[in-house]
Amino acid sequence: QVQLVESGGGLVQAGGSLRLSCAASGRTFSSYNWFRQAPGKEREFVAAISWIGANTVYADSVKGRFTISRDNNKRTVYLQMSSLKPEDTAVYYCGAALLFRVVPITPNQINYWGQGTQVTVSS
Repeated sequence: QVQLVESGGGLVQAGGSLRLSCAASGRTFSSYNWFRQAPGKEREFVAAISWIGANTVYADSVKGRFTISRDNNKRTVYLQMSSLKPEDTAVYYCGAALLFRVVPITPNQINYWGQGTQVTVSS
């Protein structure tokens, strides 16, 4: 049974940092992805990492501020977020996909989702 459990969200001031974790169980996937969804907006791609080779992809809006990484032994994917802005406020979701692309993928290409974790950045 595939499970993705996110943690690490919270309230932080603008300019601060947070690290999100996504603990995976069950089978492994080709890529693990972070998406986010703000109120009234569509779910959008944030970052992805391939399980083999640790190749990464980022949305333009987070390049240089966010870093995705993974620990294969712990079966955990991380999203280190720095220089946070109020517009980063959203529910952040971890998603597992059977594919990895060098460009951002869409939500309908995700096979399994976690439950999400709230990130709130105050100005």
